[in-house]
Amino acid sequence: MYPVDLPSVDHNDLTSASEQYMSSLESSPCDNEWFQSSQTSKVAITATNVSQLQLFEDGQPACAVLALHPSDDQTQVVSLYLHGKWWLLDDVLRTSSKSRSGLVSVQSVMERVIVFLLSQIMERPSLFSLHPPKESCKVLWKDNQAVGFYTVKHKGSLCDGWSSCCYLLPVLDTVLVRRSCRRRGFGLQMLEDFCSSFSTEEFLGVSSPLSPSMAAVFKRFLQKHQQYRERLYEVEAPGGWTQRRNIWLNILLGRYCLGTDKESSPISGETQRNALKDSFHKTCILDLGTLGSTGVNTAVVLDSAEQQFKSCEPSQGRWSLSSELPGTGCSPAAQTIHVQSGPPTRLLNTAQALKSKASKSTKHHRQEPEDMQKIPKRARSELKHVHTKTAFSSRARRECSDT
Repeated sequence: MYPVDLPSVDHNDLTSASEQYMSSLESSPCDNEWFQSSQTSKVAITATNVSQLQLFEDGQPACAVLALHPSDDQTQVVSLYLHGKWWLLDDVLRTSSKSRSGLVSVQSVMERVIVFLLSQIMERPSLFSLHPPKESCKVLWKDNQAVGFYTVKHKGSLCDGWSSCCYLLPVLDTVLVRRSCRRRGFGLQMLEDFCSSFSTEEFLGVSSPLSPSMAAVFKRFLQKHQQYRERLYEVEAPGGWTQRRNIWLNILLGRYCLGTDKESSPISGETQRNALKDSFHKTCILDLGTLGSTGVNTAVVLDSAEQQFKSCEPSQGRWSLSSELPGTGCSPAAQTIHVQSGPPTRLLNTAQALKSKASKSTKHHRQEPEDMQKIPKRARSELKHVHTKTAFSSRARRECSDT
């Protein structure tokens, strides 16, 4: 039996048990116990090596779990205190119940602990904030262990705790697969489950920005399920039409870095584009550590020549792209904009978009004069070579005279 299989507890039970155990450690500092973290190492269970971790954002409701750290590294967690004993992290993520297989909706507090463990401790550095206590979430179980999870913002749910904005469509908010379990199709499985769960919805959203690995998952998914190509959008809250970008169209236009291995190591997939197009269309993934040291939250995204670098005031607490281009970002003013009542008249056909792009580039090709066409091909090429050398020499003379 593992913690998730034991009788369920509520938030108050978990918090009170943590406080009682912590107070007992502080009252008897000499009675040191040891926890065998591996076959070759053990950690002393002392008040200095134990800390309380809050499970939910803003501490509402108050729900804490005790974590044991090595004495030389307080950022590392080796064990959690649950059901009156210390458990290895891998054991907390295990189950002995055969009914837990595939994607299972999160219901109990112990299942919330598993989501917390996956998002905040197992994958470092963590890119996720703490989830609300009632966040809609599913855990993926495979071979009696939790290998990942995904969360959803339902249509009509509040975007945050300080405004009255509500999501205008279902949004896939977070997806995580354990690093040791990646490249086995689990991300694709969760994406298929999300889409099938909202099959009656006309449009579905995915929280922006997409990581390179998720962009690659979406490419495989949309190649397999063509019926979702005009339904899936990358969105900023609350998801109005000025805050949406069609994912399939942006994949074909090369606006995502398509990763193949690790989420933390973005790898470009569209290597056929030339350097100029790369500089305009390649999406750059932000280094969160760098942002945290600047004091100003800055978005750095190279998506097209028309997009700009834009900084938000620290008081706003978030960054956004310029709202001059529809569907590229959500500025603070976007929370109060008048959302369009319906979608654009028709999603631009991808083939037409690419054809139009190619035709524009050919308009600038100069045609040869009529008298040049009468000259034999070999002589014409030599004449062009001489003309090019002459033009280059003239240009060089002008630059020398200017200096």
